Amino acid sequence: MTARRLTGAPVAQRLRAEAEDNVTTLRERGVVPGLAVVVATDNEATLWYVRSIARAADKAGVHCRVVDLGAGAGADQIASTLTLLSADEDIHGIILQTPLPPGVAVDELVAHISAAKDVDGANPLSLGRLTVGQRAFAPATARAVVEILEHYEVPLAGRHVSVVGRSAVVGKPLLQLLLQRDATVTVCHSRSRPLERYTSEAEVVVAAVGRPGLLTGDHVQEGAVVIDVGTNVLDNGDLVGDVEPASTAEVASALTPVPGGVGTVTTALLVLHTTQAALQAGEELASAQPSGSGASA
Repeated sequence: MTARRLTGAPVAQRLRAEAEDNVTTLRERGVVPGLAVVVATDNEATLWYVRSIARAADKAGVHCRVVDLGAGAGADQIASTLTLLSADEDIHGIILQTPLPPGVAVDELVAHISAAKDVDGANPLSLGRLTVGQRAFAPATARAVVEILEHYEVPLAGRHVSVVGRSAVVGKPLLQLLLQRDATVTVCHSRSRPLERYTSEAEVVVAAVGRPGLLTGDHVQEGAVVIDVGTNVLDNGDLVGDVEPASTAEVASALTPVPGGVGTVTTALLVLHTTQAALQAGEELASAQPSGSGASA
């Protein structure tokens, strides 16, 4: 068996088209959607990713403001920046990019992002709303997994999905998104041993740990669908996932590539979420206007 490649390109293309439609609507209303990416690192891989977000935003007609605070930024400076951006009417989406400087905890800072502008679902309020099924932006990477599965018509209702990784960025929010689609979900982590005991029973396996070669063909059952969320940079500069593709492709029925899989969709979703946040802000502003408050002739 040779696994089908579930590439992210057609999914991202559809999401970009939706974002561009939203931008057209917003510009007709005199609104230019704005995305702010706060950076406090000199990590080249991270800066490359931020540039890719900026390019995707620019292509869709979304203004992207990269706020580079430098690798020496402190928690107070980052918090005040997020607070100011949350109050900025020209900014509709905010991302706090990791990694942060040593000693600066991301968990303590994301609460300073307005939930209405939290387009990467990092604020605990956003995660709580997602858990109880209220309107919130899901973390883009977690939603990207579901978007790919649905695009390629992979059934989820009643099926067993094994998610390897329990981070607040992917594993935990993905659990909620899968439960909303009636999947039966097993979440694995560093103490789930042996790992293949859980993954080999699943019809869909998602690897989201950040460890090259974590999953091989020995970890999955014949015909499983495997989604590789991992993005790991090797010493030679190559980008690889958490799944060993050669052995897994011999067993699985479908596999996402790295690069060219989940990451492509994640970037498109961040731009789409920004346009949706701008539309929601306009709706809330309109509903807050007193009846008959329009300009007189």
